[in-house]
Amino acid sequence: MTADTTDTGLLARIVARDGGDAIHDPATGELIGHAPTASEADLDAAVAAAKAAQQDWAATPDAERSAALHAAADAIEAHAEELAQLLSREQGKPLNGPNARFEVGACAAWMRANADFPLEPEVVIDDGETYAEVRYRPLGVVGAIGPWNWPMMISVWQLAPSLRMGNTVVIKPSSYTPLSVLALVDVINSALPADVLIPVCGGGGIGEKLTRHPDVAKIMFTGSTATGKAIIKAASDTVKRMTMELGGNDAGIVLDDADPAAIAEDLFWGAFINTGQTCAALKRLYVPRALCREVCDALVKVAEAMPMGVGLDEDNVLGPLQNAAQRDIVAGLVDDARKSGATILTGGEYDAEAPGYFYPITLVSDIDPDNPLVVEEQFGPALPIIAYDDLDQAIEWANSLDVGLGSSVWSADRQKALDVAARLEAGTTWINKHGAVDPRMPFGGAKESGFGLEFGVAGLKEVAQPHVVTY
Repeated sequence: MTADTTDTGLLARIVARDGGDAIHDPATGELIGHAPTASEADLDAAVAAAKAAQQDWAATPDAERSAALHAAADAIEAHAEELAQLLSREQGKPLNGPNARFEVGACAAWMRANADFPLEPEVVIDDGETYAEVRYRPLGVVGAIGPWNWPMMISVWQLAPSLRMGNTVVIKPSSYTPLSVLALVDVINSALPADVLIPVCGGGGIGEKLTRHPDVAKIMFTGSTATGKAIIKAASDTVKRMTMELGGNDAGIVLDDADPAAIAEDLFWGAFINTGQTCAALKRLYVPRALCREVCDALVKVAEAMPMGVGLDEDNVLGPLQNAAQRDIVAGLVDDARKSGATILTGGEYDAEAPGYFYPITLVSDIDPDNPLVVEEQFGPALPIIAYDDLDQAIEWANSLDVGLGSSVWSADRQKALDVAARLEAGTTWINKHGAVDPRMPFGGAKESGFGLEFGVAGLKEVAQPHVVTY
């Protein structure tokens, strides 16, 4: 076990002094602290303060705003272990593997990337008679509403481009994981002027008020499709700009020339990064029937070698589900699959009396393509493996749902993989990997997985008002 440092300065600065929502460790049940809860008046005050600060922040030279983001990244790195320990305790993800320390490192990396992306006026016509260029101006106050699965990293995905472009940000973390975001904001704010970035905590009512607030120019939301639809409706009265990164049920297709042993570990982490609690994780895998047994055996071998447990134990790389409701969803889908005749290759049972919301890595084969475990997003450590006899049928199954965040193709032949990728309906298709996001690479969903792009220069443009100047 590593030493617990989160009860020193940083945590002490952010917990509620009186009352507030109790936040418990999903691995142990231990009380971590109480999160402050904002009233509607508090939210109004936060938006007003952010609006008042925005004009000066927008007038700050771009180079100075970029320097502030670099300074914020420096501050994140200086507090990296404190932040990772708090994140592990609150969200449940282990310190090691692609988990808490990885997430904190990604926060600093995304801050630096957004600080450095070039965005100059774009000349669109210059023919000797007409000149026209597109410039990008800040929108005003951005309302950022984050999830509980990657609470720190996704918060930075929202706030870093917004701040770089001269907006101010009011950020509302998930009520499941507010402390880690409050700690992150506290650290970032050491490098920013007052009121440029303001956190507010609370439940759905605060989120709805933020969405409807007339002085908020844009909403950025990452979460479920159902909640996203409600936000879209609520924001329509004020015609807000929006970036919606919504639910996914990502398909992966293994082609008949793939080497099961060679791809097994990458398949595993594509599906089970953050114990499967990732919007763009691999959630249904289509495999040629002739390769299905080999792929299943290779995945079982990898899965059974991966230690799961309390995140502060340095040996673990898999943790609990973040909350009881999500564990119930996963368990229910697996139980229904078992009752339907599917084969549970590994996992599939958990100890309800044991502490924490743990559910084992579960691999399921011999399952129908329309089984609920396949067509409903499980968002946890259970992967259905569906055998196919015809590649066209597999592509049809992959495209059959109303979501399309990510997808992947697995093959020894790059051109064959690219040909299949061109037929998949998703915002991103990875070849021989899954879920590998990059701050330089635009990322967004297709169909009901949302709209708008994040990352790269495209992400900067999403938090700005394009302004055409012509003469």
